[in-house]
Amino acid sequence: MLSIHEILKKYWGYTSFRPLQEDIINSVLQGKDTLALLPTGGGKSICFQVPALAKDGICIVISPLIALMKDQVESLTTRGIKAISINSSMHKREIDIALDNCVHGNIKFLYLSPERLESEIVKVRLQRMKINLIAVDESHCISQWGYDFRPSYLKIVELKELLTNIPFLALTATATKEVVIDIQEKLEFKKKNVFQVSYERKNLAYAVLHEEDKLARLIKIATNIEGSGIVYVRNRRKTQEIASYLKSHSISADYYHAGLDANTRDIRQTNWIKNTSRVIVCTNAFGMGIDKPDVRFVVHIDLPDSLEAYFQEAGRAGRDGRKAYAVMLYNAADKLELERNIETNFPTIEEIKQTYQAIANYYQVATGAGMGVTFDFDIAAFCDNYKMQAITVFNCLKFIEREGYISLSDSYFQPTRIKFEMNREDLYKFQITNAAYDVFIKLLLRSFTGLFDNFVKINEYDLAKRATTKVENIITRLNFLNQNKVITYLPQTELPQLTFTRERIDTKELKLSKENFSLLKKRAMERMEAVINYEESKHRCRSQLLLAYFGEMETEQCNQCDVCLEEKRKILHTDEYESTSNQIKQLLALHPLALKTLIDSITDIHEDKVIHTIQLMLDNKLLVYNKDGKVCLNR
Repeated sequence: MLSIHEILKKYWGYTSFRPLQEDIINSVLQGKDTLALLPTGGGKSICFQVPALAKDGICIVISPLIALMKDQVESLTTRGIKAISINSSMHKREIDIALDNCVHGNIKFLYLSPERLESEIVKVRLQRMKINLIAVDESHCISQWGYDFRPSYLKIVELKELLTNIPFLALTATATKEVVIDIQEKLEFKKKNVFQVSYERKNLAYAVLHEEDKLARLIKIATNIEGSGIVYVRNRRKTQEIASYLKSHSISADYYHAGLDANTRDIRQTNWIKNTSRVIVCTNAFGMGIDKPDVRFVVHIDLPDSLEAYFQEAGRAGRDGRKAYAVMLYNAADKLELERNIETNFPTIEEIKQTYQAIANYYQVATGAGMGVTFDFDIAAFCDNYKMQAITVFNCLKFIEREGYISLSDSYFQPTRIKFEMNREDLYKFQITNAAYDVFIKLLLRSFTGLFDNFVKINEYDLAKRATTKVENIITRLNFLNQNKVITYLPQTELPQLTFTRERIDTKELKLSKENFSLLKKRAMERMEAVINYEESKHRCRSQLLLAYFGEMETEQCNQCDVCLEEKRKILHTDEYESTSNQIKQLLALHPLALKTLIDSITDIHEDKVIHTIQLMLDNKLLVYNKDGKVCLNR
């Protein structure tokens, strides 16, 4: 076996670990349950990938986002490390084959969504695998104190009974003190064991600017700060509008949101990473798993829902260690909008029940049926069918999911896949009795390898070109072979996946915890108030405010945020006092002046310093007020 340093060098090309990475890895290798808190871009994945490679067996990685799993699997594969993921968008046969490969093959990493852990087939196969580590990514999702609580994470601890004496490594980029305690308790750590890198980002200058014309300020920021940037907004329509506005001011920009097709998202993301486009305007769908070190500014046009979300998004700036800026723009309307969003995010219990009933009707799931069944979920089509608002439906589904009745995956592109289900002998007989399909079957076998062993990605349009026919004919033939059990044909999709995690029940029996509902709303309000406090604060260093929120109380001022810079401007240096006092003497030598007129007459120094100079001169009797209340020299 290679040492951890040899593994780091071989697969990642690094000669040394970042702060705390080696300590976390050694803790895991000693068999200890471990919680690692590393900021965005801090190298969390290496903390479980290196120790897993240093030991025999397979590492189970639990992650909530399909797209993030896909990115990590691709990253490992390009390094020559065997990794696969299993998620709700996969067919049962695909899952079966993938799990078999983990039991009998040389797979090193199996990525699972937490919902998959409730599947009986997964539980049985996990017990047959030689598992060396369980890594729980985005572990803050296990805590109801957290900003992204997911009930499915509460089931993860059941693995401790299923798989004994296997260490757990929980990882997250953002967690308050309460969440840090909660993660360890929910995962039943034998001993408290936390490794935390300070959240302080010394190269990142935070600023909160009150702006009525946010777009004008955005243009100034993009013009004055060189390099690439990210602009976060709350809704999809704004992404396109603001990107167009930037382009109209000769700033290279594009937009990104979850409503774009997968190919478009990939192209725009790649263009931005390669600096073909300079600024990406996006919703919070953008950024997870993105590793672009040279982002020079991140601007929030709209207030985020929580400081956890803000810290993660702002933290995508300056990962190369060079100076970068995180700017929040706000005006009077933003606070009201944030308060409205809280109300929107918490629909009534009656609306939640109506949505559950509509979902069951839409997919024709009978009472007592549906457990484990997955459907493509087109929210636009669903809302059009039932005349419902998309935002209300989405938030209702999130509450139904929290109570454990369904799971809803993120949108994820899955290409077309096929696998031959007949053995070669039966296939030969089928070709003889169905001569019209003989040529097509031979085309499939010539074009792709491994069709009898695994699901293989195909493209209907490429096949149509090879067969010199229309794509519709290819799809018809594939469906025919699927219906006759010659192949399993899984057409491409990029829709979210909705899975019934329990049998469908009568809506009258749908139990929604009012106490849980109220608690979640209360905590959402607290997180909103923390954002407003951060935005409205004028007297405390921004970095100190953020760090205190995450439990770091003994920190120094950053001396580069808007608050610190404003404090610097107020400090009156000796040469500034001399220059300003001389100007005051020259002005008052002509005639006395009203205090406001005197202050306004000196424009080449900050107003606070002018006031401070006048106060010092009054205190030292160099200036006095005359009987008319004007300031004059004390002669």
